[in-house]
Amino acid sequence: MQIAANVFTALVAAIHVYILVLEMFLWTTPRGRAAFGTTEEFAAETKVLAANQGLYNGFLAAGLVFGLIRGGEVGYAFVVFFLLCVIVAGLYGAATSSRRILFVQSVPAAIALLFAFLAS
Repeated sequence: MQIAANVFTALVAAIHVYILVLEMFLWTTPRGRAAFGTTEEFAAETKVLAANQGLYNGFLAAGLVFGLIRGGEVGYAFVVFFLLCVIVAGLYGAATSSRRILFVQSVPAAIALLFAFLAS
């Protein structure tokens, strides 16, 4: 069970690193605009805001990676806390922006959290 928990937690961290890259570095590119459904004008106007969002996604990923590396009770606490943060952020994003966020962020995080609970 611990292996599944670690794999899903690492997957959630990787998703957030990818979101960081999209928001911080690719926001105004065709790939970034396609990922978020934005126009060239909107992307140009919101580039700084998107980079800020990307940074926060990076913090989520960093917390999860730290928890995985640290291990033990402290690592477990980090993993649980940051997975809960991802779930809440995904729920908020789904309610205010796009339902797709629920499936990209919250569902994988909830699966990882379930495995983490079962492994403890």
